[in-house]
Amino acid sequence: MALVKRKLYQRLLFFLLFLPISGVLCFSELFFIKEPHDVTVMRKEAVILDCQAHGESPIDVRWLKNGVKVLENERVYLLANGSLFISEVENRRGDKSDEGLYQCLAQNKYGAILSQKARLTIASLSSFTIQPVSIVVTQGSVARFSCKISAHPPPIITWEFNRVTLPLTTERITVLPSGVLQIHGVQRSDAGNYRCIATNIASRRRSMEATLTVTPAPNPQLPQRPRIITGPQNISVSLHQSAILECMATGKPRPIISWSRADSKSIDVYNTKVLGNGNLIITDIKPQHAGVYMCRATTPGTRNYTVAAANVTVLAPPSLVEWPESVTRPRAGTARFVCHVDGVPTPLISWLKNGEKVHSNGRIKMYNSKLVINQIIPEDDAIYQCQAESEQGSVLSMARLIVVMSEDRPSAPRNIRADTVSSSAILLAWERPQYNSDKVIAYSVHYVKAEGLNNEEYQVVIGNDTTRYIIDDLEPARNYTFYVVAYMPMGASRMSDHVFQHTLEDVPVRAPELSLTSNSPMDIQVSWQPLPDKLSRGRVSAYRLSYRTSADNTVSQVELPGKKTQHLLENLQPDTIYLLRIAAATSVGWGEQSAWTSHRTPKASSAQVPLAPNLHLEPLNCTTILVRWQLAPRNSASVQGYRLFYHEESQPESAPLQLRAVDHTHTIGGLDPRKKYHVKLLAYNFVGDGYQADQTISTPGCVSVRDRLVPPPPPPHNVYTKTNSSSAIFLHWGRPAFTSSQAVNYTVRCNPVGLQNASLVLYLQTNEQRLLVRELEPNTKYEFAIRLHIDQLSSPWSPVVYQSTFPDAPTLSPSNVKVTLIEVDTALVSWKPPEEPNVAVTHYTILYANRHAWIAGEWQVLQKEGSITMALLENLKPGHIYFVKVSASNNMGDGPFSQTVELRVRADLSSGHDPRLPRGSTQSTAFSDGFYHRDQKSMTGITVGVCIAFICIIICAFIIVCRGKNRKFSAVKTNGEGVSTAAGAGHLGPERQAENADVTVPMMSQEHFIDSKGGTNLIINSLGPVQSSTEKKEKWFSFSSNMKKDNKAAQNMRQGTASYHPGTTVLTFEEELALSPDQPSTLQALLWSPGDTEGSSNSEGSHATGDSGRYSHDETEMTNLSSGHSSRPPSLSAEDSGDSDCSNPVEEPLELVENCQTDRSIQSNCCQQEAQSSSQSVLSLQVCGRVTECM
Repeated sequence: MALVKRKLYQRLLFFLLFLPISGVLCFSELFFIKEPHDVTVMRKEAVILDCQAHGESPIDVRWLKNGVKVLENERVYLLANGSLFISEVENRRGDKSDEGLYQCLAQNKYGAILSQKARLTIASLSSFTIQPVSIVVTQGSVARFSCKISAHPPPIITWEFNRVTLPLTTERITVLPSGVLQIHGVQRSDAGNYRCIATNIASRRRSMEATLTVTPAPNPQLPQRPRIITGPQNISVSLHQSAILECMATGKPRPIISWSRADSKSIDVYNTKVLGNGNLIITDIKPQHAGVYMCRATTPGTRNYTVAAANVTVLAPPSLVEWPESVTRPRAGTARFVCHVDGVPTPLISWLKNGEKVHSNGRIKMYNSKLVINQIIPEDDAIYQCQAESEQGSVLSMARLIVVMSEDRPSAPRNIRADTVSSSAILLAWERPQYNSDKVIAYSVHYVKAEGLNNEEYQVVIGNDTTRYIIDDLEPARNYTFYVVAYMPMGASRMSDHVFQHTLEDVPVRAPELSLTSNSPMDIQVSWQPLPDKLSRGRVSAYRLSYRTSADNTVSQVELPGKKTQHLLENLQPDTIYLLRIAAATSVGWGEQSAWTSHRTPKASSAQVPLAPNLHLEPLNCTTILVRWQLAPRNSASVQGYRLFYHEESQPESAPLQLRAVDHTHTIGGLDPRKKYHVKLLAYNFVGDGYQADQTISTPGCVSVRDRLVPPPPPPHNVYTKTNSSSAIFLHWGRPAFTSSQAVNYTVRCNPVGLQNASLVLYLQTNEQRLLVRELEPNTKYEFAIRLHIDQLSSPWSPVVYQSTFPDAPTLSPSNVKVTLIEVDTALVSWKPPEEPNVAVTHYTILYANRHAWIAGEWQVLQKEGSITMALLENLKPGHIYFVKVSASNNMGDGPFSQTVELRVRADLSSGHDPRLPRGSTQSTAFSDGFYHRDQKSMTGITVGVCIAFICIIICAFIIVCRGKNRKFSAVKTNGEGVSTAAGAGHLGPERQAENADVTVPMMSQEHFIDSKGGTNLIINSLGPVQSSTEKKEKWFSFSSNMKKDNKAAQNMRQGTASYHPGTTVLTFEEELALSPDQPSTLQALLWSPGDTEGSSNSEGSHATGDSGRYSHDETEMTNLSSGHSSRPPSLSAEDSGDSDCSNPVEEPLELVENCQTDRSIQSNCCQQEAQSSSQSVLSLQVCGRVTECM
């Protein structure tokens, strides 16, 4: 007993220790497993928007539509997993429409997160925006029709010629998916009316008809240079969609069309094909397909050609390059989140806190892709999301800020004050906290510019041994805000009161840069840009302009007010070099003067030379300058070109650069950072050089990393990635060159592009320069970065490289396959992509066939691109039943086919169909409100079909009755032994008879048979069908009349062998010499036709045995049984045949014989179970018979 108690206490102690640990282990950040995606549905159709969040329970899920909470009702409500279900999508005007942008908001005690936006669109087909236009062309030339329509989803465009559907592609005719019809080598037979037809799941529309008139070609035909009548247009295509570049040319002889890229790169042959006579189609477009494509039409055998070009822009949805990471910060600390995204067009970044937008204030700042939270308070503990949006979609990434609190933290520093020391320094002083000041280990001084928005806050940490600090890196003439925070080991105090102070002015750092031009031979126009605040170090109060000639040392000076930015020097000498410089002053004093800048005044001549261009200089980086110019508006002289001079200040002038007259920009590279350069530009013509424009510019300093005591090692370089499979990527990189011989370790960072949950980033360690990353998701783009570690130092991350895993072959079939008859001989099949993530579909395969072709295995095949989920089935035969199935495929393999969908094509009734009516008339199919409806003829056809089926059933029943009657009379003649056996059984007492009711079933003679397959409660002996007393009233009227004729024999059979167990069928067989074993009966021919069901399993009647389903212990009669499915009536269902109550295991026949003498009350259901076994049926009947005999 003590041992039991000890074990109980041990288990209790274990649970007490495990419970708090399990709470920690079970904690995980809140993130989405499933998010909603864009979906297009039909009106009145049901739709589910997925949303499944994972994290610590309980999780509350809400939905937003266009930023407003979705209210639940009987039509719109949440499912148990958080998904939103709309039973009937409505398309009303205003806010009552279900169309819009939906987001899922999940919240638990740690915060809330918002899902990506999903657009719900209701399928529609508006009117045509571009209609075909009638044209007149010459025989042998080309013709082109076009139409355009707005629809969701994009429609299938087909064309009709004189109300007859044209093929999509022939030798002369090409139909582009964009809605263009091209006819090459026009013939007189092409003259007629053309119209386009747009079809999608919502409806179908026909355009107006356009007439093609063909005129005779001139004779003789003269050669013509190639001419592109329709060239490619600039297009923007979303990622993974198809781009169509049309190119149609004419000429004599017919020109040859070729394609190339303007950047000389090769065209992707795997995703690009030529459609028709020169149209270029790029499928599954990717970023590398972007560029300028040129269509070239060349006359064969000559050099005569013409070119047309178009730019292809690939639009990419936002994707994350760098995502925010969760941080833990003490109260009054600072948290920074970084979020970098890519996408075309450039996405806009916003920040969310618990699902609500973050706004900048004094503590919270947003700088492009960075979120900074200063002076953290407990309310800042939340989940933050970076949301990047563009026209192509949205992406979100999340991180959590955990605020650490301390109960005995000190109070805030007191009596803070600031005094200005100089133009760049301010002295800050304060008093220690009133409470817990002995626990202070450091102070943090915070300061930020008071003017402007989104100014960066700076922080300086000092020891606890002082309460004074001088901030000496401030800008002159600026207002600043200061506050102080006291820190202890477990947290920080509240921030102190804020104090404002400004720095003093200082002299300007340098002078403005001059721009010099001459409007006449005797003047110089001097202009300059105001100094930026960082260089002026205060308000500029005056400028001093000095000038002299290069041959004279006498300097003239002009003082100008601080608001002026230009001055005209007049009465100068023509054709003379002048030197000029300028200085700026503040209230403190004059700054340093600029270096001398030279300028030559023009010659005094009546010849007309170009005036000085308007010159603009712009530094692109620390070594490059962009020069831009424009001719003066008053210039009337011709220009043959430009001469550009530049040199570093205090260096000799170099030879000029010759530029063309059409040039207006030039880039000067290879310069030194932080240097001044003098740039001069003039235009010239046949008369001579024009007036020159001079300007000075300074190159900025290059960005450099701050000096450190121990610089970090360089990152790995030459990172190489290669995809191995759908779940593995191989990486290889180079070790940077440094002299250390110590061991080097590497960390590989791996994550899917656009990952939202930063905790799912994979970090792998290795000491080699290669790694195979396994267990990745298929068809997913990953980003990799590598850093090295040596002697407790870590390098920066290497540049990010991207690589995608191969896709898996689809494992699911397309869902929601629908086939709708839209014309007499045309059907629209639509489907939805397979519902499996990370599986790309490059194309769909549609198989369809009528019943006869289906039995023969002759399917017709259609293939559609992976972005298309509709197809037209044309030239269907009236009166036939068609079977349709769809499969998805990609480069890795083919997926399974969907379930076969049946389509019945109505037969053309001569009484109700006018052959003169067009195919699209409402006599065949009706459209209403964008949906397909059955018309009156459809309902009539259904009624006629039901009547025919009912008549067939009556005929079959009559045949069964007749055959049963003949069999019964023939069986009576040979049933003497069976009747005596039945009569003998009838002498048993009632109790004994009831006790052995089930045992008497197998005691029938050779004419009594049992169907071991099971299926109904029907017993057939030599006298015909036998029923139990409980089912006497359920006989068919036709059978009851036959049973009356042999009432006495039937009663004997009920008394002797009519007892049976439900679920067992006893059959008899009458040998008919008129039928061969392989010839089916009339009933079989009516009720069964081979091959009706494709891919079906074995018939219910025969299961897997392959025999006829009839059994007898007389082998001579077994040879007369026909083998096949027809031996089992179709009315015997699997439900009937599988209903056995026998649960005992099947015993061997020898065991039954040995035990029969010792135990005569054997359960009859054992024999019944043996009788129902399909594999040992004959043997089972014999064993059961022996058991009865020994009884």
